[in-house]
Amino acid sequence: MSTPTGFMEYKRELPADRDPIERIKDWEEFHLHMSEDALRTQGARCMDCGTPYCHTGMELAGNASGCPVNNLIPEWNNLIYRGLWREALDRLHKTNNFPEFTGRVCPAPCEGSCTVGLIGQPVTIKTIEQAIIDRGFEEGWVVPQPPKNRTGKRVAVVGSGPAGLAAAAQLNKAGHLVTVYERADRIGGLLTYGIPTMKLDKAVVQRRVDLLAAEGITFVTNTEIGKDIPAKKLVDEFDAVVLCGGATKPRDVQIEGRELKGIYQAMDYLNGTIKSYLDSNLEDGNYISAKDKDVIVIGGGDTGTDCVATALRHGCRSVTQFGTVGKAPLERDIVNNPWPQFPNVYTLDYAHEEAKALYGEDPRAFSVLTKKFVGDENGNLKELHTVQIERKVDETGRRIYTDIPGTEKVWKADLVLIAVGFEGPENTIINELGLEQDRRSNVKAQYGKYTTNVDKVFAAGDMRRGQSLVVWAINEGREVAREVDKYLMGSSMLP
Repeated sequence: MSTPTGFMEYKRELPADRDPIERIKDWEEFHLHMSEDALRTQGARCMDCGTPYCHTGMELAGNASGCPVNNLIPEWNNLIYRGLWREALDRLHKTNNFPEFTGRVCPAPCEGSCTVGLIGQPVTIKTIEQAIIDRGFEEGWVVPQPPKNRTGKRVAVVGSGPAGLAAAAQLNKAGHLVTVYERADRIGGLLTYGIPTMKLDKAVVQRRVDLLAAEGITFVTNTEIGKDIPAKKLVDEFDAVVLCGGATKPRDVQIEGRELKGIYQAMDYLNGTIKSYLDSNLEDGNYISAKDKDVIVIGGGDTGTDCVATALRHGCRSVTQFGTVGKAPLERDIVNNPWPQFPNVYTLDYAHEEAKALYGEDPRAFSVLTKKFVGDENGNLKELHTVQIERKVDETGRRIYTDIPGTEKVWKADLVLIAVGFEGPENTIINELGLEQDRRSNVKAQYGKYTTNVDKVFAAGDMRRGQSLVVWAINEGREVAREVDKYLMGSSMLP
């Protein structure tokens, strides 16, 4: 323990963010950094409690509780308090291959289950995590570490998102020859195309990719397995195949007027902007622009929030984000949402802060259901019709939504972005290899084992579990690597 009463002596502090009005003028990361002294003080708030729920990595009521990669949080908090940054980095890398990603984009379920949070504000775990890895790169401590010996075994990893990269990194450490296939023109999966640059600078992703390449991993881009290369060819030519293709099939809405021009899937909108920004700083115009438009985002999750932030940077006239759930309470509901579950409380995410600063209010509309889209004589979207809804539980315990009479409303809109989640993985590889699927259409593979019904073929990440967090993808990538290593060698030293 850093200091026995630190959690009582010091208040929780977070690094300042760039001013919302200023940061929407560019695409740079919006978080600023804390001083070393401030970080050491925050580390001193960690209790080193007897049962550190912060790194338990459980799922409670459908939400992550604690760190899914089981980060040794109390240990590196103490090391930061003592000024032992190099040692803290070593502790961090023991459990997490890519803390520079999770330190930026993870919602921090570890903080939701922090014991200090029972009586006050939790430790600033995520901030300290990012500070450790950023310091490690700045000091030159993070360098390529290729394996000393090679096994001669060849493994193909399909998909270069967080699960695929974690699997590749671990398998390479075990000495196997790893080739990662990515259908996009850049490595990174949703880390590159999916998460906007203001949340995760793509130079941060490329820095890690370059490091992995220097350690001996082969990356192949612009190659879609099942189309450019048959999936069966990989099974024939490699000793094992790991499928980490993600849950990339977007869910659509069956609403009257869906065919109107001006309605797009959120990921098409986000990824087009990211690619154009990386290719030409948006000068090529190869993206869906929200400039001078009234934008409606349908979907209250992270993807929808990223659409709000992107629309603001495009220069939209207005932006509103619809969600079907009600406004969360200001404080945790200790009966229905007890610690150590992730707290369901009202907060302003970065995009909501920006919209509020620009327009004067939270851009979200809660408990709203879109009933129909209406267009003009040329087939262009011009408005949405909605109604307020309330959630009830029927006699079978099933949650149902009912319209509230008299709450109908018409919203002006000429750009709608659909961000209502994903239906599962695409079926090209699944059908070719004859892979079994679960009831949600994900590749059927037991958690902790990751073996499919096809010999030599493993599945992990969103392709196996469905849409989830980056940190869960890293967890599964690490675990599937251990199982593949066991399959190839009979045993494994991988954690």
